[in-house]
Amino acid sequence: MSINHKSNITTSAVRAGINNDQHHGAVVAPIHLSSTYSLKGFNEKRQFDYSRTGNPTRAIFADVIADLEQGSVGIVTSTGMAAVHLLCQLLSVDDTVIIPHDCYGGSFRLFTHLAKRGQFKLIVVDQNDQQALDKALAHIPKLVLLESPSNPLLRIVDIEEVTKACHRVGALVAVDNTFLSPALQQPLTLGADIVFHSTTKYINGHSDVVGGVLVTKTAELGATLAWWANCIGITGSAFDSFLALRGLKTLPVRMKQHQENALQVANFLKNHDAIDAIYFPGLPEHKGHDIAKKQQFGYGAMLSFEVKGGVEAVKKLFDNLELFTLAQSLGGVESLISHPSTMTHAGMEIADQLEAGITQSLVRISVGIEDIKDILADLAHGLAQSQQ
Repeated sequence: MSINHKSNITTSAVRAGINNDQHHGAVVAPIHLSSTYSLKGFNEKRQFDYSRTGNPTRAIFADVIADLEQGSVGIVTSTGMAAVHLLCQLLSVDDTVIIPHDCYGGSFRLFTHLAKRGQFKLIVVDQNDQQALDKALAHIPKLVLLESPSNPLLRIVDIEEVTKACHRVGALVAVDNTFLSPALQQPLTLGADIVFHSTTKYINGHSDVVGGVLVTKTAELGATLAWWANCIGITGSAFDSFLALRGLKTLPVRMKQHQENALQVANFLKNHDAIDAIYFPGLPEHKGHDIAKKQQFGYGAMLSFEVKGGVEAVKKLFDNLELFTLAQSLGGVESLISHPSTMTHAGMEIADQLEAGITQSLVRISVGIEDIKDILADLAHGLAQSQQ
């Protein structure tokens, strides 16, 4: 079944892999843990021959993500960063890649360090600065990485407009869709060539799997990246694919509750005396609100804010929270809180953090699906203590 409109994503997510077992009639797709598969005969391969190359459980998961993203080929990787690294296999030493100055710290670290080793040329740019972006595109890049909303400042990029500009110079466009999932944004329908996720986050949704996935618009590009994924050995395991597939089935209903809670949290924080600034695209005053409204099906459940009093106030906040867990990652049913500078973006030099707008006062939260009264009460207590 193909996804033609956001309204039936719920059905496709729930039905993923259902009644797929041709041998025993298992309703839920089984886990195929075999590392290798027999040939029919001499030089007669079946659909699968070795699990690094292809696995039945992983194939079902890959196909449904490709379906939800309205793409051609899905490639499941062992981690989200493995999916980012897979993108780098498209680049040679003479190629240029453009990344956003405020992208996820792990992506920033990977691209900057590979560039230092001479594997490609790198341009880091504020993609909301049209003049700076045009100047970067004049270098005729092979690949442009987009992240919208950005991590951790929730900046919004007009994916359709930026992609058109990139395509005019012959560049491929890859979009990190981790913060929203295909339930809330489908970059391939906005013109992008590749979309990728850390499935660790919302797609799995239960903080018990580490994984990634990459989806291509065309079959040809998908075949190239699938070849490289097998070649460098970064494909995901059958068991992790099974768990992520299970989590995916509740993605739309989870996202509905995540978003309801996040909007109430944002409205609570924007008028709080302990907050200097809040970053959440669902608020009309957010700079990227109108673009987000145009290209997204919702505003997600990630937000960040600046705490008055600097890093000492942040420490007090963390010390006085009970419901929010101080931990990296995001997208699980539980509420998490983090300090980007010392956690998710610690791989960036402080100067690069400041250039991206990441200060010591910045806090990022992943709003869970707990009762909203408990979430707000925990934040109110922590923030009150942060100002003591």
